[in-house]
Amino acid sequence: MRIAMLAPIAWRTPPRHYGPWELVTSLLTEGLVARGIDVTLFATLDSVTSAKLDGVVPASYNEDPAIDAKVWEYRHLAHIFGQADQFDIIHNQADFPAHAFARMVATPIVTTIHGFSSERILPMYKPFEKRIHYVAISDADRHPALEYAATIHHGIRFEDFPLDTAGDDRLLFFGRIHPDKGAAEAIRIAQEVGKPLDLYGLVQDGEYHARSVAPHVDGKRVRFHGVVGGAARYQALGRARALLHLINFDEPFGLSVIEAMACGTPVIARRRGSMAELIEHGVTGFLIDDIEEAAAAIEGAAQLDRATIRKRARERFAVETMVDNYIALYNRILTAGTA
Repeated sequence: MRIAMLAPIAWRTPPRHYGPWELVTSLLTEGLVARGIDVTLFATLDSVTSAKLDGVVPASYNEDPAIDAKVWEYRHLAHIFGQADQFDIIHNQADFPAHAFARMVATPIVTTIHGFSSERILPMYKPFEKRIHYVAISDADRHPALEYAATIHHGIRFEDFPLDTAGDDRLLFFGRIHPDKGAAEAIRIAQEVGKPLDLYGLVQDGEYHARSVAPHVDGKRVRFHGVVGGAARYQALGRARALLHLINFDEPFGLSVIEAMACGTPVIARRRGSMAELIEHGVTGFLIDDIEEAAAAIEGAAQLDRATIRKRARERFAVETMVDNYIALYNRILTAGTA
């Protein structure tokens, strides 16, 4: 089986810090290679992989201002589709622009939809649903008008996330600084319950950060750390009393949710999007329907067994499970194609 794995070029694969799509692409690629599958990763040329690396884009457009996103994205796509006949499957992790090339090649295409962001993107999905095998990252994120080949949850390498059996008294926010992600709500609840809060994430909305986050950051009760990677990321996720995921949108998945649980940290989330698929209420965290319920959930989180949280998360979200599910999908596609 020869797989062409198409990564986005917003960030390096794997990302140095932020870059959830690139992170999942890397985890799947490395998992497939470990199973002996022939994978070529099409990504920025500074990417790091045990697969064959191919590409034309020198670096990510978020890290190199000389890279024009639109120009290099289509150069990237033209490069992979120009050699489509060398592969059994093209696995697209880079959103809908790749669909423009779908009817120009015979190679089967899988597209992992990393969040169905808006009705406006449907015209680049619906016309291709008989040609491309769509994968949803949660059942909650399936668009009712679209045909899907599978729902496959993301998986992570649990060996990268050490269990912290105690945690501390600080609360945690881990995500983009954007109104959707609920940083302001996390600050409000932390202040109401008298708990210190650490915020980690990329500032995606500068005005929101200046208005709703920065005025509360005092370096003690509320601390903002920006983007974090490596060992510091794992420590941040593991040492908290609870992760506050008080989202204001229908979250398609939420990698930080399963990463926190991998460290034994319970998650308190609004019951929106995929949260009910990821969190077992009263076992790995708490689902709330109203922000006012968060205070009681914080108290309850302290009573949850952190080793059990990790165990339950590992049973469902290990990278090995994700790899198994994608291999099964590839085999179904190839078998159907030869029937």
